[in-house]
Amino acid sequence: MRIAFAAIEDPIKQFEVKSLYPIKNVFGYDLSFTNASAYMVLGIILVIALFGYAASRPSLVPTRLQSIGELGYEFVANMIRSVAGEDGLRFFPFVFTLFFFILAANMVGMVPYAFTTTSHIIVTAAMALFVIGLVILYGFYKNGLKFFKLFAPSGAPWPIYFILIPIEVISFLARPLTLSLRLFANMLAGHIMIKLFAGFAVALASAGIVWIPFALVSFIMGIALNALEFLVAFLQAYVFAILTCVYLNDALHPAH
Repeated sequence: MRIAFAAIEDPIKQFEVKSLYPIKNVFGYDLSFTNASAYMVLGIILVIALFGYAASRPSLVPTRLQSIGELGYEFVANMIRSVAGEDGLRFFPFVFTLFFFILAANMVGMVPYAFTTTSHIIVTAAMALFVIGLVILYGFYKNGLKFFKLFAPSGAPWPIYFILIPIEVISFLARPLTLSLRLFANMLAGHIMIKLFAGFAVALASAGIVWIPFALVSFIMGIALNALEFLVAFLQAYVFAILTCVYLNDALHPAH
């Protein structure tokens, strides 16, 4: 039994970044093309291919791919309108790209033996910092110093501001942290759990006939978790995108 469990592959190994084409010592930096880079490029290619083909042959009676493209477009546009209003549509290309990049990365990672780029904090943190950087830059560009009204909502008694402003500042500074950790942690934990249950099923099945029922339970749990992880993959892309819309709305309307 101990030997069987020892045969379970390390569930963390699937997140190991490996160099595919070494490019080292470029001004002191390692610019090697890794498996993480390859799967990010793959996700981008899949999104471009899907929407490029969907838009290449438009017709009054849409094909399935055209319908998927139109639904994706309307889904993101309606999400922006509902959160940031019509003014928010100026950020449509950015939010659209962000949502489908994360969704593609999450879904590609569900393929067995594939690499999940969003399970790495450096990837999610880079996207979160870019979002917050865009919010700050556009907020000052559009509103000037009035952008600071974001930290001092109007209508509150003035003594409350001594407590309210520090809380709002801390909350704003925590946004990139929570935005990146949420996506990273959900994808990391989900893939680890799937790997563990799959490993337990194999180990228990090979441990002897008495362990077969437990192996079957572990196998069923693995399938259930796999189905749940597909839902999580979509939801995490949606949550990241809609929170981006919320933060962009603050840049557009800081006084609200």
